[in-house]
Amino acid sequence: MQAQAYKYALIAVFCWSTVATAFKIALNYLSPSELVLYASIMSTLILFSIVIYQKKISEVKIHIKSNFKLVFILGCINPFLYYLILFKAYDLLPAQEAQSINYTWALMLAFLSVIFLKQKLTINDILAGIICYFGVLIIATKGEPFSLSFSNLDGVFFALLSTIIWASYWIINTKIKVDPIVGLSSNFVIALPIVVVYFFLTQPLVIPDIKGLLAASYVGFFEMGITFLFWLKAMQIATSTSKIANLIFISPFISLIFIYFLVGEKILVSTVIGLTTIILGLIIQQLKTSK
Repeated sequence: MQAQAYKYALIAVFCWSTVATAFKIALNYLSPSELVLYASIMSTLILFSIVIYQKKISEVKIHIKSNFKLVFILGCINPFLYYLILFKAYDLLPAQEAQSINYTWALMLAFLSVIFLKQKLTINDILAGIICYFGVLIIATKGEPFSLSFSNLDGVFFALLSTIIWASYWIINTKIKVDPIVGLSSNFVIALPIVVVYFFLTQPLVIPDIKGLLAASYVGFFEMGITFLFWLKAMQIATSTSKIANLIFISPFISLIFIYFLVGEKILVSTVIGLTTIILGLIIQQLKTSK
């Protein structure tokens, strides 16, 4: 079973390694709000196809009716607010910088859990925080962390804000015990009308470039949709979930390869050093979880 779990996990890791590239390609043709709209439509279709296949439509209805307020809040966060902020960060920053900073969300989750879930902050959390955010500083200043000269302060702000929003999403999720595919599908059903209304209030509808539409569909299919199920399946059948979870750390490095060849960004040494520093911090932070 562990070998099968590795297969599912590696498929998920590979798919997630491509999405930063897909974000950047899509944003060459679409605005962040357009990308949220078209990707959300694709993801909703995919998730609901899975729900129909698994014969869980009734569970979705019951879940929305029983937990409407929480489902509404979660839908406002994911996909609406989180991806709107994340795509804004990718629009302002090189893909290599935005995706590296976004990986600190797991650390933000630990910090917010202290506030909202009354969990204790450990020495590992504090040390990991210092290391991870120093890595962010290395990336954001292009290798000159003590100069405090940011290449794009707005972009860094949005990237860090996305980590707070994403960590908050998972903390709120602890309030609901539901089948993950049912919960995620419910969020998207509630969120899609909000995304549509926001889109029409903020910009005119124009026929999107086919390349942008294809890239948005890819984002909706893989980043927001089916890859989640591969990862969930891997975690469900694994005999050692910690070994599976650690595979996620190879994703950002594979992503840099795609960014270099498909986006055409020159990968900076400062990005590699900063990303390695962030991953080191996250590994230190996870040591307490493993124990």
